Amino acid sequence: MSDSVIVVNADGPETRVALIESGILSEFYVERERERGTVGNVYKGKVLRVLPGMQAAFVDIGEEKAAFLYAGDIVSPNANAAAAPPIEDDDGETIPRRTGKHADITELVRPGQEILVQVVKDPISSKGARITTYISLPGRNVVFMPTVSHIGISRRISSERERRRLRRLVDQMRPPGGGFIVRTVAESATNGQIRGDMDYLLRLWANIKVNERVHRAPVLLYRDLNLMLRVVRDNLTPELSKVIVDDRVAHEKLAKFVSAFMPDCAQKIEQYSGREPIFDGYGIELELNRALERKVPLKSGGSLVFDQGEALTAIDVNTGKFVGAKGKTLEETITQTNLEAAEEIAEQLRLRNLGGLVIIDFIDMDKESNRRKVYRKLQDVLRKDRAKAHITKISEMGLVEMSRKRTRESLGRLLTAPCESCNGKGYTKSASTVCYEILREIRREAPHMTGDSVLVQAAAPVAELMNGPETAAIDNMVKRIQRGIEVQSRKDFHIEKFEIRSKNKGRGND
Repeated sequence: MSDSVIVVNADGPETRVALIESGILSEFYVERERERGTVGNVYKGKVLRVLPGMQAAFVDIGEEKAAFLYAGDIVSPNANAAAAPPIEDDDGETIPRRTGKHADITELVRPGQEILVQVVKDPISSKGARITTYISLPGRNVVFMPTVSHIGISRRISSERERRRLRRLVDQMRPPGGGFIVRTVAESATNGQIRGDMDYLLRLWANIKVNERVHRAPVLLYRDLNLMLRVVRDNLTPELSKVIVDDRVAHEKLAKFVSAFMPDCAQKIEQYSGREPIFDGYGIELELNRALERKVPLKSGGSLVFDQGEALTAIDVNTGKFVGAKGKTLEETITQTNLEAAEEIAEQLRLRNLGGLVIIDFIDMDKESNRRKVYRKLQDVLRKDRAKAHITKISEMGLVEMSRKRTRESLGRLLTAPCESCNGKGYTKSASTVCYEILREIRREAPHMTGDSVLVQAAAPVAELMNGPETAAIDNMVKRIQRGIEVQSRKDFHIEKFEIRSKNKGRGND
C-alpha cells in the first residue's frame, strides 16, 4: 500500500475523501454537515416500544427516525461481561456480537426506560439507525469497550512477542469491567503512545458518564470525529504515502490532529497547490461518474451491468465487443472475460459500497476447472475489501451468490435521487399508452359531464399523437359519446399527466 494516497476535498459545502490504491480509486466517502452520519455517536435514548415477536425495541435517540435495538445488542446486567465479548474484524474494530441464546427483550428493556446506546449503522432507506449498548470508543491504536471485560489483539499482528507486549501494556491500565481492542497500527506504536491513547479514551468515557447523569433522554452525549479525521485515523499507516488536502483550514486542523496522535506521520500531510480542483487533478471525478453508471466497460471490450434493487444487487457480465485473441477458443475467451470481470466487480463493490445480497451472472463456462479459476480470482480480489464478504461457488449456470456487509448507504443512493420523470421506476408510459388511457377515461366520464364538448389537455407528444395519427380513434369516440373532443398541448405537463373537462365543469386526472 506504499503508493496509496488519501485525497481530501474540503473547500466546498461538503467534505469528500478518496482512498487511491495503486492508482485506482478504491473507496469514497462524503459528509455534508446537515446530513452528517451518526455511526459512532453515543446517545442517551428512551425506549418507545418493545417488540417481543422480533426480540427488538424501538428507541428514541432524538433523530428523525426511531433507532432499532436487538436483544442480542443489549448488555445484560446479570450476565458475565467476559462471557460474550464483541468480536473483532481484521483491523481490530469491535463488532456487536449476537450469538447463542439471549435474555428475552422484555426482561432487558421496558417502554419509557432511558438507556445509553451507540449507533453502529446509519439509517438506510426507510430503516432507522441500528444501535447497541455495547459502547466502543475508537482511538488511533486501541478501541475502548467500557461495558465488556475483554482484551483483544488485531489478528493482523502476527508476532507472538508483540502480542504479549501489547496485552500486558493494556491490562495494566484497563479499568475493572472494561476492555480494549488493540488495532493493527499499534504494532509500530510505543508504550507511551498507547498509554496516551488509552488515557484519552478513559477521560472521554468519564465525560460521557457525567453528561449522562445531568441530561434527560433523548440527547446526544458524544459525536464521533468528522469524516476527514476518521478516515485519516483509520487509514494513515506507515505504508500510506501521503494525505493531501485542498483547504487551508482543513489542512491545519488535520496537521494538528496528526501531530497530536500520529506524530511519526506528520510529514505526510500536504496541502494541495494545483490550479485545477483536486479531484480533477487526481482523476477522481471521472471515476465517480463511472461508478454511478449502470453499465461499466471492461478493458477487453466486455462490460458489467449493475441493477440495484431493494432486496439485492444483480451484476451481469457480458462479452460485448470482445471476440478473443487469435487462436483462442470460445471457452478461453469467456474465461478471460470472466477473470477480468471478477477483478472489476470487487473494485466496484468496494467503491459503490454495495451491501447485502449480490448475485453475479458470469458468462457460462463449460469446464469446471475454469469455473474454479474464476471463483478463486473473485476470492483473492475480495480479500482487499474491509467489508466482510461471503461467496458461494459458481454454479453450472455461471451464477455466484454472495453477501457483503452493509455499513452505510451505497454510493448511488448517497449521491443520486429518484428520477422526477419516472419517479424512480426507470421508465415512463409511452405516448400511445397515455393516448388510449385518455380515450377510456373520456368514455368513463362523459355521462357525468355537461356541455357540448370535452376539452383534453395533455403533454405535447400525446397531444400531437391525438391530433395526428390517432384522429380516427378520436372521431370514433366523438360518435360514441355524441360530443366534440378538443385536444390541447401543454408543454408543462409530464408525459403521463392529462386533464379532461367539459367546457363549463372541470374533471381531471393526474
